[in-house]
Amino acid sequence: MDVAPDKRERILAAASRLIVRNGLQCSMQAIAEEAGVATGSLYNYFDSKEALVRGVYDRVAQEMTQKVAVPHDPASSHAQRVQHYIERYIDFIWEDADRARLFDYLDNSPLLTFGEAVGIFRPFVDHGREMLAMAQQDGVVRPGATNLIASFVRGAIRNTLKRRRLDPSPIRDEEKQGLAAMCWDAIAVHRHS
Repeated sequence: MDVAPDKRERILAAASRLIVRNGLQCSMQAIAEEAGVATGSLYNYFDSKEALVRGVYDRVAQEMTQKVAVPHDPASSHAQRVQHYIERYIDFIWEDADRARLFDYLDNSPLLTFGEAVGIFRPFVDHGREMLAMAQQDGVVRPGATNLIASFVRGAIRNTLKRRRLDPSPIRDEEKQGLAAMCWDAIAVHRHS
């Protein structure tokens, strides 16, 4: 019985699981077996392993965009908007350890060019750059290339949480708040009176 009506989604989920378990060297046959589809059927959805990896990458980008790049609340200041973005990114990376590992694999994938990765993540990246540019104009975020500032924050969060996962105890709210505060402090303009 086909429990997941969307075969394409089953294939992407299976590829994601196998990439987390085995890295990018997993075969198309193994992915088809994991998804419960014939190998030939897999090629009806993805004509190559590169296309399948792009599909997995696109799936992660869509999830990240939906959960982190939310519309700006006009009642929030630009500082609050950036702080909420940081908090949502921490939650996104922490809530699913396998997805975080998958993101690490995909971030270093030789199967995608930098240009392809940028294209896939464009809505998410553009959201962050626009948000930071407005915060810079408001004088609350330090000057500099917004793409580098955003990359710094996201990288700090991913790497910190990767190390934190070595501790099997649940993460405490104070730890997440501390990480968010460190990220904000690193990019905020600090006015001295």
